[in-house]
Amino acid sequence: MSVEWEMAVRLLLSCILGGIIGYEREAHRKTAGLRTHILVSIGSCLIMILSIKIYESVQGFTNADPARMAAQVVSGIGFLGAGSILKDGPTVKGLTTAASLWVVSGVGLAVGSGYYMGALLTTGLVFLTLSILSRLENKEYKSLAGLFITTTDRPGQIGEIGSLLGIHGVCIRDIKIEEKKDCLALIFRIYMPKGVNVNDVATGLLSIKGIISVKLDC
Repeated sequence: MSVEWEMAVRLLLSCILGGIIGYEREAHRKTAGLRTHILVSIGSCLIMILSIKIYESVQGFTNADPARMAAQVVSGIGFLGAGSILKDGPTVKGLTTAASLWVVSGVGLAVGSGYYMGALLTTGLVFLTLSILSRLENKEYKSLAGLFITTTDRPGQIGEIGSLLGIHGVCIRDIKIEEKKDCLALIFRIYMPKGVNVNDVATGLLSIKGIISVKLDC
């Protein structure tokens, strides 16, 4: 196989492997999805290829380290991963996505250096970890549900809502806030525990001062 075709195969393989992990993140609507993971994997692969080729072209003329250029990917990916981490009060979100970006960069480097088996095995293990273990973590919950609340804009209102949901064991996936003329529209994505009465949750929310309406879409 010619050098050009070998480079093309490595770049294509890194695109596929990065896309497999990115697809799982995209399916869960994470901040870094399919395109981001593919770009990270391809970029890492290309940098690894360049490191090897540049070293081969100067070998014997210098004692340069061929891994030095590729090593910058490991530190540089930290800036990208930090962009996917969000802190909302005591809750930190995006750590898993940041970790998947870091792993994808490693997969790209492995493909670029020709370690195909390691890259394939890592991709398979990461995909299984993200897809299967997330289901095990939420096995005590029902499927994802939508909670739509209209409320007046009062200090600490979201905190009161979160506290009541916590009393019922409801797990908040994420929240979106839309400001209207005289009120707020709060859109939650939640996991409802099995055995919890939906009407009890709705009644409890309506008892909070300032709540105008509650709609639970299970």
